[in-house]
Amino acid sequence: MESLIKKADTLIEALPYIKEFSGKTIVIKYGGRAMVDPTLKEGFARDVVLMKFVGMHPIVVHGGGPQIDGMLKRVGLEPKFRHGIRVTDQATMDVVEMVLGGTINKEIASLISRHGGQGVGLSGKDGNLISARPLTKNEWVKRIGRGAGFFEGKEKEKQQRSKTQISESEYGMVGDVDRVDVQVLSRLQERESRSIPVIAPIASGIDGKVYNINADSVAGAIASALTAEKLLMLTDVQGIHGANGQRLAHLSRKDIGQLVKKDILKDGMLPKVHACLAALEGGVRKAHIIDGRVSHALLLEIFTDEGIGTEIVA
Repeated sequence: MESLIKKADTLIEALPYIKEFSGKTIVIKYGGRAMVDPTLKEGFARDVVLMKFVGMHPIVVHGGGPQIDGMLKRVGLEPKFRHGIRVTDQATMDVVEMVLGGTINKEIASLISRHGGQGVGLSGKDGNLISARPLTKNEWVKRIGRGAGFFEGKEKEKQQRSKTQISESEYGMVGDVDRVDVQVLSRLQERESRSIPVIAPIASGIDGKVYNINADSVAGAIASALTAEKLLMLTDVQGIHGANGQRLAHLSRKDIGQLVKKDILKDGMLPKVHACLAALEGGVRKAHIIDGRVSHALLLEIFTDEGIGTEIVA
């Protein structure tokens, strides 16, 4: 009986959040171990379907770096990175599009459908959802910060010696979000629809080329375009940590600036935080960085008083 009462208490705790977020858009960046571990994958799909059935409008944007690396090696291509960006030539882009837009995207959509939702697999190319432009080195440096540890030592020394603008660097067919057209997503979010969009971060540019885009950036841009209630980033860490190593449950934009200035916030977390701040600038109410390795991480962050990750507000 005691365990049943605890379950009822959990439902009661969730009630005000269900009421508050019903009818609201929640954009989820899906990545890390949660995309690989079979149990976590099943749990993620169930959580997203539950969100839909209690009246929310979840939208999933996924990555797939490890899966791309695996396929590249299988076809005899070596993954190459520069400043934390995957260098993408035509052969690599063919693999990226096959893995992201095909295998992974359809698997996630199918899993959601199997648990009672209607997963709709899309890429940025569908319905002109996303228009892309080439990503330049200057733009990427602004995003990750010059001291973020992505640069090779010699190149960093060269920057310090020269006070001129950082030169552009070719990443190949790597893009950035130029524009988001939300018409397709808006139709899928109609009141009676059970559709849950699942979006692969590839898009066409005005030059007709197909571009591979950082999934964090895509999630932030879509959240902004839809003025989402929340942007949730699933990662393989507990959230953002302070100087003492403890998780910081709540941060403002000013707090983020201080963490970057003190070199506490750095490396792979910077692009995620940049996407969160860009989303907040675009009208998103809150952004969250949470540990996707925790079972039902989405529900714990959205429906409980304490949450499990780091909440960022404007």
